[in-house]
Amino acid sequence: MNTLLVVDAANVVGSVPDGWWRDRRGAAERLRDRLAGYAAAGSPALFAGAPEVVLVVEGKARGVAPVPGVRVEEASGSGDDEIVEVVAGREPGRRCVVVTADRELRERVTALGAEVTGPSAVTT
Repeated sequence: MNTLLVVDAANVVGSVPDGWWRDRRGAAERLRDRLAGYAAAGSPALFAGAPEVVLVVEGKARGVAPVPGVRVEEASGSGDDEIVEVVAGREPGRRCVVVTADRELRERVTALGAEVTGPSAVTT
């Protein structure tokens, strides 16, 4: 069973001062496209093999289409709540890595058995 990689789009996009605030959806699409590479090839630093990638978007980043290898979940409310739902809904025993720097979200998902890593894991 491959690793589930859940990415907090708002938090990751916001960690790079590249003008993302002018086009949140475009920034989320650029992140999605980078993540497609992880879905295809994996990342030795995070996991062996190709993961299932879920990008969680919210607010002005809604409307980002999925691409092969990257499922996009649109949060109807809080992106953090959507991420917790994705983590809680995974198959029992499946490894899950959440990418975020949000301290409260990190606590919520680790309580569900997920691992966490910071935005630099997918932005550098």
